[in-house]
Amino acid sequence: MFLLIATLLKFIFFGLVFAIGLAAVLTWMERRQSAYSQDRLGPTRAHFFKIGGKPFTLFGLLHIAADGASMFFKEPVTPKNADKLLFKIAPLIGWTTALVTLALIPFGPSLPSSVFPASWIPEGVETIYLQMAHVDSGILIVLAIGSLGVYGAAIGGWASNNRFALLGGLRATAQSVSYEVALGLTLVGILMAYGSTELGSIVESQNGLLFGFLPAWGLFIQPLGAVLFFIAATAETKRTPFDMPEGESEIIGYFLEYSSMQFGLFMLGEFLEIVVLGALFTTLFLGGWQFPHLIGTDSVSVFGLFTWNGPVAVAVSGTLVFCVKTFFVCSLQLQLRWTLPRFRYDQVMRLGWKTLLPLALINIFVTAGLIWWDPTLSILSYVSIGIILLFVLVVIAGPRRPPQVAHGH
Repeated sequence: MFLLIATLLKFIFFGLVFAIGLAAVLTWMERRQSAYSQDRLGPTRAHFFKIGGKPFTLFGLLHIAADGASMFFKEPVTPKNADKLLFKIAPLIGWTTALVTLALIPFGPSLPSSVFPASWIPEGVETIYLQMAHVDSGILIVLAIGSLGVYGAAIGGWASNNRFALLGGLRATAQSVSYEVALGLTLVGILMAYGSTELGSIVESQNGLLFGFLPAWGLFIQPLGAVLFFIAATAETKRTPFDMPEGESEIIGYFLEYSSMQFGLFMLGEFLEIVVLGALFTTLFLGGWQFPHLIGTDSVSVFGLFTWNGPVAVAVSGTLVFCVKTFFVCSLQLQLRWTLPRFRYDQVMRLGWKTLLPLALINIFVTAGLIWWDPTLSILSYVSIGIILLFVLVVIAGPRRPPQVAHGH
């Protein structure tokens, strides 16, 4: 009974409050960022009351509730000749795969059962994991379940009985399948480096420092793998510049026939995928809940000014660190919409098959050779830091576009 209640509480906190709550906040962040980029005010009208004669809009956050209420009370319209069952199921597929994937991601360090009253703990249980489902082959199951999300787009386009929606579904399917290959291969290097497929063990392996000052995170062990994974993950979420299935300006998406809350599920599900992939990137490449010089094995210390001892302190602090890192990665993905233009469809396919895939294979062979040469990962660390420094030098010393002078000045 205790384990069931604990799992339910973990789902409420990490699945509902954090993941879905962050997905909703990301919709507001994107609207605010869009308004700032286009020199507009953005969402400022929704309010519940006034203070001093002025509407209290809470920086536009109330638009989240207003949009949700608007979609909830609108009448859903089902096309006449659509497959009604599949038409209604399609928006839920992406949500289901995202939440199941989220259940396998650890959002904090494990707790010893001794922190709870002995009468609560079933016999034989010594550790309480801060993840909804602790599985030894976690990353493999994450990839397997995550690949099922493409069925939502495919079924949604086909069940609508609309040829344009079907074309959007086919584009989404082709793009997702193409980048899932690269997505899986980019993780092989990190799995070889840490020698485990269990996500909690991978996070624990990222504890410590490189060269005495640099966090031993996957980002500094596998920089090329981290960049390739981030690109492939962005393509999997079908976000700009990879929004081929639903480009608003010239092509029609697979949810053409959807309205009201069904369309809202598709839209929010897209942001939920961003949160899940951000949490996965944090787990694999940003040390998960680890943070050097702050979170230790059994205590938390803030520059020596404040110290909090005990496993509960480590668990609470680690969970907060994980949430902040995930929020940072999700925010980084949002920046791409107003930074890069949309690719053509042939460019998207070429990038996936002719660039990401070969680079992922090269990363696998080079990583395997360096680990075989030095199993302690020292040489791999030197090579990885060298790659990062070379990239920084290229960016700094690269050509600069001359300032353009407007006509008439």
